[in-house]
Formats: sequence, C-alpha cells, structure tokens
Amino acid sequence: MQPERAVAHGTRQELTDALLRPARGNHAFESCVEQLATTIRLGVYPLGSTLPSERELAARMHLSRSTLREALAALREAGFVETRRGRGGGTVVTLKPKTPSARAAARITDAKRQEWLDSLVFRRIVEPGAASLAAYATLDDRALAQLDRAHAEVASARKPAEHRQADSRFHLTIAALTGSPRVVDAVTSVQATLHEMLLAIPMLDANIAHSDRQHAMLVRAIRRGNHDRARVVMEDHCDDTAALLRGLLG
Repeated sequence: MQPERAVAHGTRQELTDALLRPARGNHAFESCVEQLATTIRLGVYPLGSTLPSERELAARMHLSRSTLREALAALREAGFVETRRGRGGGTVVTLKPKTPSARAAARITDAKRQEWLDSLVFRRIVEPGAASLAAYATLDDRALAQLDRAHAEVASARKPAEHRQADSRFHLTIAALTGSPRVVDAVTSVQATLHEMLLAIPMLDANIAHSDRQHAMLVRAIRRGNHDRARVVMEDHCDDTAALLRGLLG
C-alpha cells in the first residue's frame, strides 16, 4: 500500500467514526439514511468508493440488518449508490440519479436548498404547537369526524401523489382544529414547501409505514386531549421527515 493511500484510508476511518453513530431507536431508518447520505455528500466515501459491509454498518450504527437494507435501498433509489454482486462487489457510490425525483433533487440550487432547510426549522416550531393546541381544544363530533376522515384518507392512499396530498390535508386538518387562522396560514406555508421537497425524493415504503404509525398516535393524543403527547409525537414526526430530507437533499 502506498503511503498516501494509507493516510487517506486512515482519514476515512476517522471521519467514518465521527459521522456514523448509533441510530436513534424508533427513528433508526431516517437517521441511517441521513448519516450515510451525509458521508457520501461530504466526500468521506467519494465517487467509486465502496461503503463498509452491511455487517460492519449494522454493528457500528446499532441497526438491524433489515433496517440497514431499507436505508441502502432508499439511497439506491435516490441515486447515491448501487449494489454490485460478485468479487469486488458491495455498495458502491455512483451518484447517478436514475429516477425523476432523484434527477430533480440533483438540479436544486443552493439558494433553494437553503430555503427548504430553513422551512424545516420553521415547521419544527409551528406544527408541534398546532398539534398541542388541537389537543387542548374542545372538539365536537363534527371536528373529530373530520380528523378521523383525514387520517383514514392518508392511511389508505396508495399512489405517491395521492399520499402526498392526503398527508398535507391531514396536517392542515390538525391546524384547522386549533381555530386559529394564523396557525392555519403557518402550517399551510410549511406544508406547501414540504410538498416541493417530497417531490424531489423517492416515496419510501419504510418511511411511509413509520409516518402512518405516528399519524395514528397523533389522532389518539388529540382525541384524548393529551396535548403534551400530541406535541412530542409531532416533534418526532417532523424530526424524522427532516432527517430524511436533509440526508437526500442536503
């Protein structure tokens, strides 16, 4: 091995140790996607390099192999990597967007990217507050039926476009339950930007399943008037979506 390659390998190992940390419990999938995409985007694993083995990554990030494989599948769909079989195979960094969403993400300007990332910060403040206020509110049968209907629509949506629209309606319904026009305006603003961002990444089954579970928890918390629980669940929901978007859009 040449000296300069030894240094490069050592540096990569140090950066891998610093950037790839244990993923967060129930948020493992989104956290894994964010961390792996970040190491690729920052050049820790540059074009043509091979990621560590699944066994090593799973042990390093405290993940099940199934969760890790879901995260790697998300990175393949987003055009970050491809999996090669046979001798010398593995998960190789290709940075070749193959889907319309991945190609759209590759065309985003730095200014647009910064605007989007700022919107995620704003959302983290606005939507947990809206969920908490909705749980505080005295909701009649009509309001509860509206909430249940919005939840059922997003849970039953199968096509990507239908799911994104139903998801936005669900969040806007929660905002409307607060009775505050300004809260509705704020949530409408962040949902409009979020919709743009979601169009630029693939629809990922693991994330949708996780999101659906969080939606169900939100409905239960609001119905029971548990405002603290509603806030915490929405904070987790926003954090998971933000981790996925930061990872894939950077």
